[in-house]
Amino acid sequence: MEGTETRKESVLRSKSYAFSVRIVRLSQFLVAEHKEYVLSRQVLRSGTSIGALVREAEYGISKADFRNKMSIALKEANETEYWLLILRDTDYINEKTFRSLSVDCVELIKMLIATVKTTRKA
Repeated sequence: MEGTETRKESVLRSKSYAFSVRIVRLSQFLVAEHKEYVLSRQVLRSGTSIGALVREAEYGISKADFRNKMSIALKEANETEYWLLILRDTDYINEKTFRSLSVDCVELIKMLIATVKTTRKA
């Protein structure tokens, strides 16, 4: 069982990092192409926080600390999904860009939910 959790967390770590990179590029695009600073900062903050919290959780001082960091990462992922919807619905990003980022974000949300649920049982 532990081996499975470790692999899942490793996948979560790599996917959250890759998503953070995509979010940084999105923020750069929003600033360069649309001179949009407020929404770009919001999505940048929440989108990159996911991976940072996953990394921080790796060295949690207890299972409760680990679960707390993962729960916060889940909240940040949910917030990021909100900002992506706002960006799409205000025409800052097109549907194709939104779908691509949204699929990754929802995947992270599902992984984080599973991680949080697993740690609650332990």
